[in-house]
Amino acid sequence: MNTIWKPLLICIVVFVYSGITKAQYQQVNDILYTESDDAYAKERCKLDVYYPTELKDAPVVVWFHGGGIEGGNKHIDRELRNSGLVVVAANYRLLPKANIEDIFDDAAAAVAWTYKNIEKYGGSRRKIFVAGHSAGGYLLDIIGLDKKWLARYGVDADSLAALIPFSGQCITHYNIRKQQGIGPLQPTIDKYAPLTYVRPDAPPIIIISGDRELELYGRYEEQAYFWRMLKLVGHKDVTLYEMQGYDHGAMPHPAYYILKQHIRRLTSK
Repeated sequence: MNTIWKPLLICIVVFVYSGITKAQYQQVNDILYTESDDAYAKERCKLDVYYPTELKDAPVVVWFHGGGIEGGNKHIDRELRNSGLVVVAANYRLLPKANIEDIFDDAAAAVAWTYKNIEKYGGSRRKIFVAGHSAGGYLLDIIGLDKKWLARYGVDADSLAALIPFSGQCITHYNIRKQQGIGPLQPTIDKYAPLTYVRPDAPPIIIISGDRELELYGRYEEQAYFWRMLKLVGHKDVTLYEMQGYDHGAMPHPAYYILKQHIRRLTSK
């Protein structure tokens, strides 16, 4: 399929009242964040940055899309726009064309790129909130809890302002289990499970789930167990929400309000 060239810089002239600041926003698309020579990495490892041009030291949201680690593309939903936030939306390689370790590394590389470059766009490296839906939530939990992934890039996972997974898998992801010949209703917890890496000294964690009766494959109960284990190991700032009435696909829209409330809470300290 032929691709249509699009300008790298798309100016979005939007005026919004935020406190006392009317902010104008711009978006830069398809920034390559990997140093890999792999052709598939060069195709997929790109991110978009949406930022308020007149603000400095702004909070930053790194957003990872969902899609079962087998599909999906970077996007910035309307709830994150015009909010005084710098938003970084990242693609990553996908199963089965890439292996899961490469995908974890992509997520870490995108966050590391943000940490090292976001001040050019008015964001603060001290206020980086990593968020994502479904597979995106799973990836951010792994790289935020297992510190080795970001350490490869010289970034301490504990320097992140918070982890905010939306309906993220907390056991081993079902599409990894599929590759192992295990069905989606047979849970496993191994080195590919965020639950393996629960620790008391991780950044604040805001866990947001859809309705337990409408979620995918018992996802609410996974997240509730994840929350409980973090509490039991002594984590001091972990919260669990259930978006009643919202299924797995619909739950991000009300969840963004919670994300922004916690950003305000944590940046006001």
